[in-house]
Amino acid sequence: MCRWAAYIGEPIFLDEIISRPGHSLIHQSHCATQCHTAINADGFGLAWYGERRDPGLYRDVMPAWSDPNLRSLTAQVKSGLFLAHVRASTGTATSRNNCHPFVVGHWSFMHNGQIGGYDLFRRAAEMMISDSLYPHRKGATDSEALFLVALDAGLEGDPKCAMERATARFEALSRERGTTPHMRLTAAFSDGGRLYAIRYASDDAAPTLYHRWSDSRQGRAVVSEPLEDGEGDWQEVPANSFCTFEGASVKIEPFAPGQWAVAA
Repeated sequence: MCRWAAYIGEPIFLDEIISRPGHSLIHQSHCATQCHTAINADGFGLAWYGERRDPGLYRDVMPAWSDPNLRSLTAQVKSGLFLAHVRASTGTATSRNNCHPFVVGHWSFMHNGQIGGYDLFRRAAEMMISDSLYPHRKGATDSEALFLVALDAGLEGDPKCAMERATARFEALSRERGTTPHMRLTAAFSDGGRLYAIRYASDDAAPTLYHRWSDSRQGRAVVSEPLEDGEGDWQEVPANSFCTFEGASVKIEPFAPGQWAVAA
């Protein structure tokens, strides 16, 4: 499984999350501790928001620990809202188009988890993407397809409802044509103003997700794994939750794709 980290708050240098902490995202790319694969070397990516509405995007297929450009970029760029991801492929090719985050307009999205047996229903999943959004389908991952289906389901108007509906559709396809585990999902996404996160699974093995407010940074990190072993105030997000982070506020609601199962 992949590892990711996101941040919202006062602008900071990206390296304060991505490379400087003892268990930073770059460290997790080769020494992850809370997932089945310790090595996440199938590419990386960053999406950050600055002076313009649409985010900047930097992705590559190199392991995050071996790219000097990544360290240079994160040491110089400041942002008050960004998403970063290191990838462990679950079957699709290692290519730039398959690296997270994915961006459409002012929306950015990244995902960790799996949709069981996706190769068995890939064509059916692709058919759920509307003609208007299909030109944004650049790669072959289940993650990008889920993002585009959520945009079609109304992400702009109601992010929680849209993600529940999209998740229900993919889970239904997995139950009908795929394999177990049908859905394991942690995701982070943003419209440039708020940061959203999900922790969900169709079984009892939802991928890990934590958040922590920092008084020194005046901002919040949302991560797959805590960034420092000695910091005891990381809060674990409960399974089957939808989180909205805005400023210093946190809103956690139940995430229930099952209510949309009939329409899936």
